[in-house]
Amino acid sequence: MPFPSILVAEDESAIRDLLAHHLEREAFHVIPVSDGLAAIRVGRSGVDALILDVGLPGVDGFEVARVLRRERHEMPILMLTARTDEVDRVVGFELGADDYVCKPFSPREVVARVKALLRRTGRGQTLAPSVLRFGRLEIDESAREARVDGEDLKLKPREFALLLELAGNPGIALTRERLLQRVWGFDFEGDERTVDVHVRRLRARLAERAELRKLVQTVHGFGYKFQRG
Repeated sequence: MPFPSILVAEDESAIRDLLAHHLEREAFHVIPVSDGLAAIRVGRSGVDALILDVGLPGVDGFEVARVLRRERHEMPILMLTARTDEVDRVVGFELGADDYVCKPFSPREVVARVKALLRRTGRGQTLAPSVLRFGRLEIDESAREARVDGEDLKLKPREFALLLELAGNPGIALTRERLLQRVWGFDFEGDERTVDVHVRRLRARLAERAELRKLVQTVHGFGYKFQRG
């Protein structure tokens, strides 16, 4: 079976090349373009996912998404933007974007989000299930297990999803809002204290394995990060 094809529409060559490099390392077939008209043309030809910069020259990213969705192209769209206004994110989602990443970003985070979108839409069957390893800790996404020295920690679903989101971005501080969106979903009506409660439970599970409690660190006034052992 062919590898999943990813259209990267980004006018800044350094960012475009960086994303292509990281995606190709994960065995994706990358199609890079630098303007909106090219993005529409390639999108119409059929790709598995689209990474779309909002600030494309000529035809911007919003218009690209609008055109492709109007023509019933259903590939997942992840939008990139230097803007942080909530209204821009809302517009993107209303036009059919599936996810949104603000610059500056970690290319590993973008790759992880693309993989999640492909799995969610059933387009990622050719992707090998990911297993993250950090010393004694092994996080098996396919089996939904976190194991220490081969023994399953028997995490609850939210605990596992929280650990996976943190460990999938090692060394990167993630806000409580981001964790709520990624683990509980955009329509979750609870508050950020939910994250704190689940982090405490996760740490308690890891504390049963001595020093592993320290893997999840608090970033005061911001959120949490996963620290490699």
